[in-house]
Amino acid sequence: MKLLGKYLTTTTITITLILLTLPCFGVGQGELFRVNPKHEVRAVWLATIGGLDWPRCYANSYISIENQKKELTQILDKLKKANINTVLFQTRIRGTVIYPSAIEPWDGCCSGIPGKSPGYDPLAFAIDECHKRGMEIQAWIVAIPIGKWNSFGCKTLRRKHPTLVVRKGNEGYIDPNNPSAKKYIADICSEITSKYDVDGIHLDYIRYPETWKVDTKNDKARQNITDIVKNVYNVIKSIKPWVKLSCAPIGKYSDLARYSSNGWNAFSKGYQDAQGWLRMGIMDQIYPMMYFKGNQFYPFALDWNENCHGRTIVPGLGIYFLSSEEGNWPVDEVIRQMYVARKKGMGYAFFRNKFFCDDTKGLYSFTKDYFNLYPALIPPMTWAHMPTPSAPSNLTKIKSDDFEAIKWDKITDNANGGISYNVYASRTYPVDINDTRNLIAQRLQENHLAINSKDNLYYAVTSMNRYGQESAPVQEKAEIQPERTTEFLKNDGRKLWLPDKGHELDADYIMIKSLAGTIIKTLPYRDKSTDITGIKNGCYVIY
Repeated sequence: MKLLGKYLTTTTITITLILLTLPCFGVGQGELFRVNPKHEVRAVWLATIGGLDWPRCYANSYISIENQKKELTQILDKLKKANINTVLFQTRIRGTVIYPSAIEPWDGCCSGIPGKSPGYDPLAFAIDECHKRGMEIQAWIVAIPIGKWNSFGCKTLRRKHPTLVVRKGNEGYIDPNNPSAKKYIADICSEITSKYDVDGIHLDYIRYPETWKVDTKNDKARQNITDIVKNVYNVIKSIKPWVKLSCAPIGKYSDLARYSSNGWNAFSKGYQDAQGWLRMGIMDQIYPMMYFKGNQFYPFALDWNENCHGRTIVPGLGIYFLSSEEGNWPVDEVIRQMYVARKKGMGYAFFRNKFFCDDTKGLYSFTKDYFNLYPALIPPMTWAHMPTPSAPSNLTKIKSDDFEAIKWDKITDNANGGISYNVYASRTYPVDINDTRNLIAQRLQENHLAINSKDNLYYAVTSMNRYGQESAPVQEKAEIQPERTTEFLKNDGRKLWLPDKGHELDADYIMIKSLAGTIIKTLPYRDKSTDITGIKNGCYVIY
């Protein structure tokens, strides 16, 4: 085994050192980057309907407002620690919203009373808090359903637009057959895009309800939904072209040659031509709701990936099935899906936040401690064909006994939503910005950063536009130090001699993993050696 040294990860601006050993053959830098991709969507759906994920308390006084805000920041802090980088934040619920709107009334999830303001703007607060943590936030819009027929949102919309609403059973829906539907839904998305610094509009339930007997021809029904999508896309891009449009279609696009969708697919059941939207260029990201397992998941996930047309595919994983009250899935089922999605260059989204943050069957701990050891940037919108931003300049460092501070000159080409900055650090010079293990801060708005570290580190900073396109780095001016030599970790097949912890490491255990990421064994890290009897000959990574 080859000792490559100690690499960096971070939460906020505190650097933690991790001991990493890597086999000396069979794994190159390309394999490292597949294990730790620099660009990957890691998302959660955060449901506000009924306070399912947030909020758990109503806001009706100064104290309760602050408690509600604190509850959200605690959730976001926990997501940040697991290197989640995207929050799909439920903004339009059922003909109701969680921001002051000129179109639809307040939902009751924040204030406890439908139609009443909670005394602050939850959407604006959520956007600010996500951006402080370097996370993207998309406004999750439930498009077609508007709740029970006599619910507050449905009754309000019926009074304003009686011909736009249809009743099916005891439920109300915006009628996709009505040409006015595309303007109404686009108006809501336009209002949000104009008033708020969202990173995306995320359309949910943008389809015909499965209980409907659609009386139009299939092609006409699909065209009705496509017209809504196209109108939303054109409207938000005319306002802020960097704002992404994404959606959550049914998890299987259509039947495959070898695998049936069992009658539940986007194209024929929901009349969602989602792959066509990618082909037409009216959708930036797709989050298919792939709440299945086995052969009902993997072939259909690959089908989405093979028909992405250069856009971003993010399989939605049904982690609520881990709950004993739902499907009681073993956690290995979800973990396998995460690994396959990563290997194929796709991201993943958890449905929903509560089951993730509650660490259902250890999924949060696995994600934070093993799977997402390093942060990742959102894949760039290369199809927007925007110029790459200029690099920052004049990177300087100030060092004291307990911390280092760096600063740089901001760039001036700040059009199209502005510029943010990514910071990288390494013990070697120049800093490799393609290695995500060196990324310590992302999407910074300011041009300075203090780092709680006593290590002699080199720094590099890049600028990034709202399309996710990154500049060349400005490197700290420093003399190039000779690279530290590497050596094999000595072992005789029964005993492994461990490197000295020195004063930097306080780990009590080491973990041995296969190259595929499977945990082989956890052993004490107390002595100068440890027993590896029983571990088969091969190449392993030690953490």
